[in-house]
Amino acid sequence: MSDGRRVVVVGGGVAGLTAAYRLARTQDPPSVTLLEAGDRVGGSVRSVRVGDLTLDAGPDSFVARKPWAVDLCRELGLDRELVAPGSSGAWLWTERGLVPMLRNAAFGIPGDVGDVLRWPGLSGAARRRAARDLLIRPRREEGDESLGSLLRRRLGDEATDLGVAPLLAGLFAGDVDHLSAAATFPELQRWESSQGSLIRGSQAARRAGGPDAGPMFLKLRDGTATLTDRLAQRLGDHVVRTGARVTEIRRTAAAFEVRTADGECVPADAVIVGTPAAPAADLLAGIAPAALGELTSASTAVIFLVYAEGTQTSLPDGTGFVVPRGRAPMTACTWLSSKWPREAFGTRAVLRCYVGSAGDDDVVDAPDDEMVEACARHLAALLPLPARAEHAEVVRWRGAMPQYEVGHRERVARIRSGLPAGIFMTGSAYDGVGIPDCVRAAGETADAAGAHLASTKETVG
Repeated sequence: MSDGRRVVVVGGGVAGLTAAYRLARTQDPPSVTLLEAGDRVGGSVRSVRVGDLTLDAGPDSFVARKPWAVDLCRELGLDRELVAPGSSGAWLWTERGLVPMLRNAAFGIPGDVGDVLRWPGLSGAARRRAARDLLIRPRREEGDESLGSLLRRRLGDEATDLGVAPLLAGLFAGDVDHLSAAATFPELQRWESSQGSLIRGSQAARRAGGPDAGPMFLKLRDGTATLTDRLAQRLGDHVVRTGARVTEIRRTAAAFEVRTADGECVPADAVIVGTPAAPAADLLAGIAPAALGELTSASTAVIFLVYAEGTQTSLPDGTGFVVPRGRAPMTACTWLSSKWPREAFGTRAVLRCYVGSAGDDDVVDAPDDEMVEACARHLAALLPLPARAEHAEVVRWRGAMPQYEVGHRERVARIRSGLPAGIFMTGSAYDGVGIPDCVRAAGETADAAGAHLASTKETVG
């Protein structure tokens, strides 16, 4: 039963749904209304049809060692739907072809001197330079720096650009020389300060994981949308309203008012905004600090290729490959039929190619057939695959990849401190781009909103 207080959640992605779910399950829950502009919940979590296959168009798995998403799945009764990858190990694109990435590495960084000196894809001079990480003194200055600055200082330029950046920057569709080390991979900063070396830090991380650490990733058998659909189902139609586009959030004498495109005004004692930063800035114009509009994002596209029966054997063992910035038409390629095998795939090679990144957004505007042809041609030159796939599909994600630039954490803290009491923000633009981090941050946001309601209730009382 509602305690009479009202919360409006704007945006039905993973973050908004999780925040609403957590609020609805509190001991003395408020009245919760979730408004989603689209005709379905999930945001970037959705599927796409490619030939006779249904594939994840957005995130397709969770980092299992960040437990929040997996724990939520288990709470929702989805634990039996979680599956581990069918293969492991990745490859690195080089001008000489694919070379295997080191398996005994954390965040792509070797944890053993011998592995450093055998680091694939690098020149001998670059390997020796990277090994100097064991001798270089840690940075004395405090505060944030770019991920590229940290990696170049410790490992050198070539190891950064060709060995580590393709993996780490690729996860953010970003540029290591602009991404914040503290906001993207704070572990690396801790390794330097505590171990005095990234190599020793990688070694310590691998030892801490141990042989029983379990898989790095887990996936929902029928797709990630299973999670968002289950959240919406638990909340119910009386809470979740699709096709309700919010146009403005206003302060009122009582608290707040959320206006929709059809002219409805929904009163609220607290508002949680779970949209990307750009629309959030529009909705909160005049309420939020101007710096909210300065948070940037990149556009990307995903190209799915489904080849003929019998082509799966053309793929080397592993999960796919990553590409150094600017070296190929794509930034990475996942072998879905190897990493997440399904009976429906048969003996077909099913690939997911990634295109576009910060500073290279315009490639996403190319026609579908050009992107498909470029990826297929490059793959055919790299692997014994046919020149054309039997089925292909392009999914564009415009402005969907937040860019955590240097000073991101401090910037977000200033924005939040400038919000009026009762307005909260959550989602991938602020506290982590992966589903686990979105789930964690949404729970914390729900707790903060609940505490605000409790404090105002006591004041009124």
